[in-house]
Amino acid sequence: MFDNIMTGLSLMASLESFIAILIGLLAGIVIGAIPGLTADIAIILCLPLTYSMDPIPAMLLLLGLYCGGTYGGSITAILINTPGTPSSAATVLDGYPFTKQGKPLKALTMALYASFFGGLFSALVLLFAAPAISQFTQMFGPPEYFCIAVFGLSIISSISGDNIVKGLMGGIIGIFITLIGQDSVSGSMRFTFGVRRLGAGIPLIVTLVGLFAIAELLSRSDYNPRTDPARKQKLKLDHEKLTWAEIKRCLRTMTVSSIIGTIIGAIPGTGGGIAAFISYDQAKKTSKYRDNFGKGEIEGISATESANNATTGSTLIPLTTLGVPGDGCTAILLGAFMLQGMVPGPSMFKEHSDILYGIMVGLVVVNILMLVIGRVFTPLYSNITRIPYELMSAIIIVYCITGVYSSEASTFHVLLAVIIGAFSFLLRKLGFSVVPIILGVVLGDLVESNFRNSMVMSDGSLSIFFTRPFSVLFLALAALSIGMFFYKAIKDRKKKENAQ
Repeated sequence: MFDNIMTGLSLMASLESFIAILIGLLAGIVIGAIPGLTADIAIILCLPLTYSMDPIPAMLLLLGLYCGGTYGGSITAILINTPGTPSSAATVLDGYPFTKQGKPLKALTMALYASFFGGLFSALVLLFAAPAISQFTQMFGPPEYFCIAVFGLSIISSISGDNIVKGLMGGIIGIFITLIGQDSVSGSMRFTFGVRRLGAGIPLIVTLVGLFAIAELLSRSDYNPRTDPARKQKLKLDHEKLTWAEIKRCLRTMTVSSIIGTIIGAIPGTGGGIAAFISYDQAKKTSKYRDNFGKGEIEGISATESANNATTGSTLIPLTTLGVPGDGCTAILLGAFMLQGMVPGPSMFKEHSDILYGIMVGLVVVNILMLVIGRVFTPLYSNITRIPYELMSAIIIVYCITGVYSSEASTFHVLLAVIIGAFSFLLRKLGFSVVPIILGVVLGDLVESNFRNSMVMSDGSLSIFFTRPFSVLFLALAALSIGMFFYKAIKDRKKKENAQ
């Protein structure tokens, strides 16, 4: 293996490869930071550029877009309460409160370090342990995937705030959104209300922009610059730098979250969004500062960003060893590999070992350069908060509409985003949290498809979920997650009664 790594290093150590990485990272960070534009779109837009390139620089350009786009989503999640990408949705929970407190630089710096930590961790796992992890995930089938999704939905209990009923209702709303459109099994139309354009369902980009960006703009429609304290007193960002003590405190959280993100990323069909929410839930339950979560806790940012970036390397594990893409980005990368004359699958390590190791070593370099670029530009990101809100809101709405329209060149999707935004605004006024809705949207399709496939496998018997070891394990974890929520709720109630 060491010889293969050294061969791969020598192949990728060229000026063309480094230029490709830098271009990919810079473009990926910018695109990822624009609400509605994701790493998937970035890769699709730049895919034609790779046709005439050598395999290693071509794939490193796309991986730079992938990693940069995943990290870039945290920038707008922290600064304007709108995740640039779906995987950054959980970062909003503790990222935006820092901005409201006048500490965006600290949050952005933590997001950068956590992204680097998680990305580098998963890149090294990909490099050294890809075959072993791929064998582990080979044992997973539809029942296991369904139980993983159930485990993911169980964390709604811990992110619903004080009202678990509204949290569960939000999760159901999210799942309902995923059910709109044509049934993948029977082919019948569901909840389209006679609108043919809804037959293909509602794209995730449309849902995210509506739930977060447009709803945020509507919620601040009564903004008055004369009463805005930020206009009277400029934020003193230079005095809110991240300290070594805070980084040290987050090391355990970043390590655990990176492990969670790497494992989840290696399971096809999951992704960074699920990893981020699960990691956030675990960090909140085990932290000494759990009461600060949701109010601006640095561990919350370190958990979500290390987890979602840890999936960038591990999603390549099933792709390179099984030929199965781990998420949307790797599905596009599958086509990119084939355009380069490389067919991902069990024989890939044998037929293209040198090139593959060059790409995997390059992914390590991608994450290192991402840290360098982030260190240079992070202080500039925080200055976005100095832009007058009336100007910023106009910029945001233009970017959002552009992002939604550019995904499929559809004005209908723009209209859908506005409708969802108005609906999300109404739910906020009624005291609902948006995060459980997003969790339902992310996991809804995974729950339905794998449940129905499991029923086909077992001839309609639910016993299939209780007779497979890994299914039982994830169901037990889901039960434990819900149980810990009720235990904490009862404990907090007793504390209040004793205090009174």
